[in-house]
Amino acid sequence: MKRKRIFLLIAVISMLSLLLAACGGDKNADNENKSGDNGDGKDYGIDFLTLASGGTGGTYYPLGGTFATLIGDATGIEANSITSNASAENMTSIQKEDVEVAFTQTDIATYATEGTMMFEEKIDNVQGLGTLYPETIQIVALKGSGIETVADLKGKTVSVGEAGSGTRANAEQILEMYDMTVDDVKARNLDFDDSSTGLQDGTIDAAFITAGTPTGAVEGLAATKDVVIVPLDNDKIEDLIEKYPYYAQETIPEGTYGADHEVETVAVQAMLVVRSDLTEELVYEITKAIFENTDKIGHAKGELIKAENALNGMGIDVHPGAQKYFDEKGVKAE
Repeated sequence: MKRKRIFLLIAVISMLSLLLAACGGDKNADNENKSGDNGDGKDYGIDFLTLASGGTGGTYYPLGGTFATLIGDATGIEANSITSNASAENMTSIQKEDVEVAFTQTDIATYATEGTMMFEEKIDNVQGLGTLYPETIQIVALKGSGIETVADLKGKTVSVGEAGSGTRANAEQILEMYDMTVDDVKARNLDFDDSSTGLQDGTIDAAFITAGTPTGAVEGLAATKDVVIVPLDNDKIEDLIEKYPYYAQETIPEGTYGADHEVETVAVQAMLVVRSDLTEELVYEITKAIFENTDKIGHAKGELIKAENALNGMGIDVHPGAQKYFDEKGVKAE
């Protein structure tokens, strides 16, 4: 009887040892995950990555989902794209370390690093990954509204973009070229989707929208209404570029939103920025994943995203990881 008790005690001790070893193994696995090792032998320093895109009616939103997938496939990191109020808010999210990667406009990135315009202080933890495509400033109205030039906006109800947004800054600067301010219009601070709805139901007369064309919100509107894009006068375009050199002249092609003619306007550049504390290896892999898989981008703007153009108009310091990739490809800013 005593021998049986001894055997039973030995068995219990053995089982406890196995359980403790298993728990220790799980703890070690947790520690490995926290170290940033994503199963491919590389330690990128993080396990989760958040990319801030924009509103659902803009161009950042569909591209953000694609980019998050490309990043996740290349690195093994769990990457997610989230909606936001776009450029200015995204820069603030970088500053707060709420996100690791974000879309923004080149002009907004410059304001952020300088601490000017809508930024009360400099954002010093952000660096560029690459510029992507033109962000076209579109002044949208409906046929029959009587709005044919920017000067016709005076006294009208106009969406000038959300407060603090890149669109709002673009609206202010364009109105300035026509000797107006936002006080000369009945300004509404609406996002792209709400601007489209406002034009649809007649609560606003026109809307400033800064986004890659074709823009989802405007396409949706054009499906039910006859849309016009208000052109900018050539002399005003020249004045705008002289004062604010991050603008470039842009032509919206015939056929866009059903138009039967080209429209002259201006554009800034869309770009991706990253937190400067991300490792060089991680940002290198992110840059490579995006610029070597542009054939997987379903949006029309995918055709414009090219590594050879990615340093043009950057305006802020490039992250060393992105610079390493562009150096390997022989890419230089023009």
